Amino acid sequence: MPTIITHAAIPLCIGLGLGKKTIPPVLLLTGIVFSIIPDLDVLSFKLGIAYANAFGHRGFTHSLLFAFSLPALALLFRCYFNASFSRIGWFLTLSLLSHSVLDSLTTGGMGVGWLWPWSQERFFAPVQVIKVAPFQLGQYFKPNGIAVIKSELWWVWGPGVIFMLSLMMGRMIKAKSLDDVK
Repeated sequence: MPTIITHAAIPLCIGLGLGKKTIPPVLLLTGIVFSIIPDLDVLSFKLGIAYANAFGHRGFTHSLLFAFSLPALALLFRCYFNASFSRIGWFLTLSLLSHSVLDSLTTGGMGVGWLWPWSQERFFAPVQVIKVAPFQLGQYFKPNGIAVIKSELWWVWGPGVIFMLSLMMGRMIKAKSLDDVK
């Protein structure tokens, strides 16, 4: 899995890139939380649930069903987001889906249970380029942990920041062209 901080990169870069008029702060914060929620399944290790179990790590909380159900449930709280149903739905779904996509791009683990409950099969993306993160915090100060951080910077944060800056530039160009029309 990528680090918990890197899972937040996708909603953070998209939300900041689109700006707070499009993605209000409460929606952005919720998107960040949604991008992290699937890893609550690591508690399954403490409960003695096997990794390969549907309720183990990268199981049902990483499924497409979960990725579409939780944002649909969040729509019940639309009044708190100051955004349209469609904007809440697509942003939170994208935030949640980004988690399992990033996990599927890692070089370790057993894959992602995207098709649960219809299938127990686990999947990886066609390429695995993100070094899998260790579970212990102390491991990040060792060569393998540093390699994980470099990998995440290269494959997630770098492209995310470039995308965010391009969205920001697009907003600036649009605002400038609207000012020129006036």
